[in-house]
Amino acid sequence: MGSSRFPGKPVAKLLGRAMLEHVYKRVALSHAVDATYIATCDEEIRDVARDFGAPVIMTADTHERASDRVAEAVADMDAELVVMVQGDEPMTRPEMIDAAVEPFRHDPQLGCVNLVRCIDNKADFYDVNTIKVVMNQKGDALYMSRQPIPTAPPAAQPAHSNFSHTLAYKQVCIIPFRHKTLLDFARLPPTPLEQLESVDMLRLLEHGYRVKMVRTKFNTQAVDTPADLERVARLMESDPLLASY
Repeated sequence: MGSSRFPGKPVAKLLGRAMLEHVYKRVALSHAVDATYIATCDEEIRDVARDFGAPVIMTADTHERASDRVAEAVADMDAELVVMVQGDEPMTRPEMIDAAVEPFRHDPQLGCVNLVRCIDNKADFYDVNTIKVVMNQKGDALYMSRQPIPTAPPAAQPAHSNFSHTLAYKQVCIIPFRHKTLLDFARLPPTPLEQLESVDMLRLLEHGYRVKMVRTKFNTQAVDTPADLERVARLMESDPLLASY
């Protein structure tokens, strides 16, 4: 509720519903999850969530990272996997969650997955609210930054109208963890690059954990500002998934 760029963001109205309701109901449509909860420290969010039928887990109000909050919420749950979805991702699709969970079926050592999508416009590439990702040849994360990485080719610089950068990817905030890895995350001390970039996944990378990246074809838009909310409303107006909830 205390977002500096958009106070009250989770309960802001989007197409007649609280934004958080869209996120919750779209996540719950996934066949990969057995239960969906809202983790929050805000009583106002709790009350709104209960009004649309969502179970709520109250957490401490001291968490700086979403992953720490979710770790507290699920600490005593008997769960194999925990899928974290930010409450400002109303364009989330259940197919994205299904795809993010799939790698765990084939790799018992895997602890964390992120979705990524190619960046196809220079606005996202230079936007500090968009987390950029660079990967190794196996598709594992090497680094994440709010700055434009990797270095843009000359034709993609802001002064030019065209954007073509085949190595530019953005994090899509659907993040499944193996339960143990999430609890490990919460026990690990915060790291310098995590704090500098304000990116949760850097804590795992700096402590030597592997984060596998899975490409998605779906293009989503997180809501960081009121202008983002207006943009998302236009994009979602004709979304057939709305009829499912």
